[in-house]
Amino acid sequence: MLSFLPASILAPLNAVMASLNILFWGGLIILVAPIKLLPIKALQLQISALCNAFMHGWVSVNYWLLRSTTKTRWEVEGLTESQLSKKGWYLVLANHLSWADIVVVTVVLRNHVPMLKFFLKQQLLYIPVMGLACWALDMPFMRRYTKSQIAKNPALKGKDIETTRRSCEKFRDLPTCVINFVEGSRLTPGKHQRQRSPFKYLMKPKAGGIAFALNTLGEQFDQLLDVTIVYPDAPENIMWALLEGKLDRIHVAVRTLPISDVPVGDYDNDKAYRVEFQQWLNGLWLEKDRTIAHTLNQSPAEAEFYQGLEPVRPAETR
Repeated sequence: MLSFLPASILAPLNAVMASLNILFWGGLIILVAPIKLLPIKALQLQISALCNAFMHGWVSVNYWLLRSTTKTRWEVEGLTESQLSKKGWYLVLANHLSWADIVVVTVVLRNHVPMLKFFLKQQLLYIPVMGLACWALDMPFMRRYTKSQIAKNPALKGKDIETTRRSCEKFRDLPTCVINFVEGSRLTPGKHQRQRSPFKYLMKPKAGGIAFALNTLGEQFDQLLDVTIVYPDAPENIMWALLEGKLDRIHVAVRTLPISDVPVGDYDNDKAYRVEFQQWLNGLWLEKDRTIAHTLNQSPAEAEFYQGLEPVRPAETR
């Protein structure tokens, strides 16, 4: 509809409309959030469902804006054959390239699974407005203690898992989809080189965070969703290119895996299990690397964004 406009107009237009979209739906969430403070469980669940509906509205408008102002092709594979439901519980593992990933993953999965929940640091709960909105959306807040903190105060051992588990107790009553960007940081050529990643198109996955999530919520998940995001022919600044209408394609591959395929154990205290879990996660990332390579080989040329990435040597996950 508006994709004929020049990039110099499209980018600020999309940025303004996206900001207004956040303010509108975020305002509605904050407006009803205080009701959840009432100690009535049925009412709390109803408000949670309403906030999830508001988030779905935010995601749907994002997609409508992008379809109305850009010619970007959305290519999604793996969802048609997946047996997914908005009444299920899922853990999503995804690679991380850009701030655009949040918009992309929520758009792609919005009609297949419950609204995504992102693991957040405990400190974000105390940020005005944002903390309240995330709390109202039932985002799980994580508080992890370092080995040095536990060494100084042994009573802290296991407290992080218990704190997060209490934060997630509400998920037993409301279908939930939790996402984890396992690399822990957005991929850039510089980070890729400094990390000496053994993968050509990915940073090393951080096993500790996902093992923590599984230890906290593992029994509640029905399936694992392995999501691979690729921006073929994308420039280095993916988010800005999307706003400018210069992103030709967005490719998302979804694999549905049984949660029983994931090794179970005590990641922090069992060395043998830690090695087993790292090997499993590395295998998952190796398949993801191959998926990205296959997608890029179908393009006329590899994306500018990927051109600076080179594998160096094998290395363990952390």
